[in-house]
Amino acid sequence: MDNRLQTLTAWVRQFPGFENADAKPVSGDASFRRYFRVFKATSDSSTPFIVMDSPPEQEDCKPFVTIGRHWHQAGIAVPQIFEADPIRGFLLLEDFGDQLMLGQLTPSNANALYQGALDELILIQQLPAPPDSPLPIYDTALLNREMMLFRDWLLEGYLRLELDNVEKSMLDTTFALLRESALAQPRVTVHRDYHSRNLLVQEHNSRPGVIDFQDAVSGPVTYDAVSLLKDCYIQWPEEQICEWLNAFREQTLDAGLHRADRDTFRQWFELMGMQRHLKAAGIFARLAIRDNKPRYLEDIPRTVSYLLAASKRQQALRHFHEWLLAVAVPRIEDLIGPVPGQETLTP
Repeated sequence: MDNRLQTLTAWVRQFPGFENADAKPVSGDASFRRYFRVFKATSDSSTPFIVMDSPPEQEDCKPFVTIGRHWHQAGIAVPQIFEADPIRGFLLLEDFGDQLMLGQLTPSNANALYQGALDELILIQQLPAPPDSPLPIYDTALLNREMMLFRDWLLEGYLRLELDNVEKSMLDTTFALLRESALAQPRVTVHRDYHSRNLLVQEHNSRPGVIDFQDAVSGPVTYDAVSLLKDCYIQWPEEQICEWLNAFREQTLDAGLHRADRDTFRQWFELMGMQRHLKAAGIFARLAIRDNKPRYLEDIPRTVSYLLAASKRQQALRHFHEWLLAVAVPRIEDLIGPVPGQETLTP
């Protein structure tokens, strides 16, 4: 048993009902956080809880506590926080179970699960920031920093491409177009990682359990919809994505979150998706190189396929699309695996 787990176990055992609790690993994620399940003993049964270990030198859990308590009080389906020690990075949380939306999705239940996720998202988008704790703005600096992950960690890092000045200029032009589109959108509360691995299907609740919300910001109205509908971990046919997106646009229009027509909203969504997928592809490469988590490499081809499909539909990004197809994709296929085409997309 590692030292932090020993300390975490001693911490949770101080609370009534947990005196003999043993922390059993549940999962880790792309961050340095770890999750364990413990049981609270009662007179005739036991109840599961989750303990989160967030090493303070690597992961500040104070935003999780602030946002989590604010959203829970506002009625969002996030875990209740029962005990918190932000200094040591320990939290005792409500247990939403293990049924990630990703593992539960089938063609027959996808409409219901996605509609539930989009309904919950619209509630999140309308939330004010926590009192005395304004959310960071998804500003120029943050958008640029995220897109540079693609160049630094995937192209030059993992693929070891030596970019010349023309290629760097082309990337800068692409990033600028995507940045300006994102900044032009109405701002809402953004979860920032709203996808099938951060939503839990609950047995006795039609609403998805929402986790991993600590990086929330105030940003573009289409950002979380892109995370969900153009998920880096599962890919749906284009016509299905369009159907879900159109329903979401009408709901958010009725909620007063924007005044965009169908074509404008779709354009926002397409370009926002490219910004997110540049970021995600870079993060997957960084997880492999820096954090020794090579399993995330398998998600890069799917993520890049979204970039290919979206850039093909943008005349202003023709040079980026052609370069991606001619230079980056062959290298990805050599080192990682085939990049799927639109004709092969399946749930």
